Amino acid sequence: MGKKRTVERKTAIKNSIGRIIVFGLFVLAQIAGFVLLVYFLGSYFPPLDIFVRAVALIVALGINARDHNGVFKLIWVIVILILPIPGLLFYALNNFSSSKHKIRKRLEKVDMMVFSHLNYNDDIFSEFYKEDPARASNARYLRNYDFPIYDGTEIKYYPVAYDAYKAQIEDIKKAKEYVYLEYHAIETKEAFEPLFEALKERAAAGVDCRVLYDDVGSFLFINKNFVKVLEAEGIKCNAFNPAYPVLSLFMNNRDHRKITVVDGKVGYTGGYNIADEYFNIVNPYGHWKDNGIRLEGPAVQSLTAMFIEMWNFADMKRKDDDMMQFEAISLIPNDNAKGFCVPYCDSPLDNEPIGENVYLNMINNSQVYCWIMTPYLVLSDEIARALQIAAKRGVDVRIMTPGIPDKKLTYHVTRSYYNMLVVHGVKIYEYTPGFNHSKTFICDDKCAVVGTINLDFRSLYHHFENGVYMYGSECLPDIKKDYLDTLAECRDVTEKYKRRPNVIVRFLKSILRLIAPLL
Repeated sequence: MGKKRTVERKTAIKNSIGRIIVFGLFVLAQIAGFVLLVYFLGSYFPPLDIFVRAVALIVALGINARDHNGVFKLIWVIVILILPIPGLLFYALNNFSSSKHKIRKRLEKVDMMVFSHLNYNDDIFSEFYKEDPARASNARYLRNYDFPIYDGTEIKYYPVAYDAYKAQIEDIKKAKEYVYLEYHAIETKEAFEPLFEALKERAAAGVDCRVLYDDVGSFLFINKNFVKVLEAEGIKCNAFNPAYPVLSLFMNNRDHRKITVVDGKVGYTGGYNIADEYFNIVNPYGHWKDNGIRLEGPAVQSLTAMFIEMWNFADMKRKDDDMMQFEAISLIPNDNAKGFCVPYCDSPLDNEPIGENVYLNMINNSQVYCWIMTPYLVLSDEIARALQIAAKRGVDVRIMTPGIPDKKLTYHVTRSYYNMLVVHGVKIYEYTPGFNHSKTFICDDKCAVVGTINLDFRSLYHHFENGVYMYGSECLPDIKKDYLDTLAECRDVTEKYKRRPNVIVRFLKSILRLIAPLL
């Protein structure tokens, strides 16, 4: 049976890689055709070449004057000055294309239709602020972007992703009105079967079941008939941002969220996708460490809104009056549930790095410790400096990364940041059994974030993400225990990376850092 699954997986990967290659060749052909045309014209008409270089210089100066992340400004300036034609082409597509403008306007309209219906309770914030003004500042920040703060929501933490998945399926079996699932990657293999059976049974009973997946994220996992198979069973299905062989930088913006909602009363999120490797049915990267959380109570309303937002946004041709409607339902808070929480999401289209800013606020407000799990460590200058300063002022800053990589290039980039952190007092640990895919921040036994947001440029700037900011929740001791238990399976590489690397290594690190925003 195991051998059969391996053969099936290799076949699926082979077919998907072929699709990716064809897609890439079409896009590269379009880029090459445009670049060669302009170079050809420039060689025969020197004034055109001079004009292009003058425009490149003006654009580069304009980029440098903008209030953007310094790393992104550096990359754009270098590319545009060295390769003005492709550089200007990509910059124009990224910032001034009519299609991206329409996409951004579409998302703004959808957000207005959905998030304006969430219930905001200023009394809850006032209670939080009285208890801890510093940590409440994160809730105030998120409130500015339409994410309410909740109390009375029970949160259960699962240190093992498969346990969360099993509980999720059991909750789905009890659904009476609707089940919404949104995942970056879904694989139609062994792990998917019990979920599929539960969805089929609920759909047959009249429950509104919907599945949203990212087209590129699921490239290696599903076949072309996936949507038809689900819809044949009465399960509505939608692919986010389908990949077409047409040059568009929006293809780079993927749906990396992981959300399950049952009847607006129970919700799940965390690091895991619906695929065999996430539950250690197969082990291509050693033991896969992942986590998840279950929410029950008023805060699930925000997860419901996030799903409806992306469902409506995914179908760009759907008219306003044909979109899913969201109305918040009144749920009685659980008096036994401790603390406060703010489910939130992030978008690459609004020029506001919400995911990064929540992490920054947590690091800056930490007093005793700040412990982090992340599969990738590709840091912005802001995050790197915050970590260094926290360690210098005596905070116990620990970062846990994988011991076995899933992407070797990103792994090398991750390690390139170790030295600049450990020399300032940050401790680094690598998970020896395999790949640690958890995305977790916990600080001072008081606050934590569990969600989908990695410490890399893709998550912080390019992808649609989600997380839950928690303060004083009953699950915080479980999150801390999981960190300590996982730490026992890690190797401490802090001392190893304190040594200053040689000139060649420093040069290679510089190159890796330069391409880091693209990874």
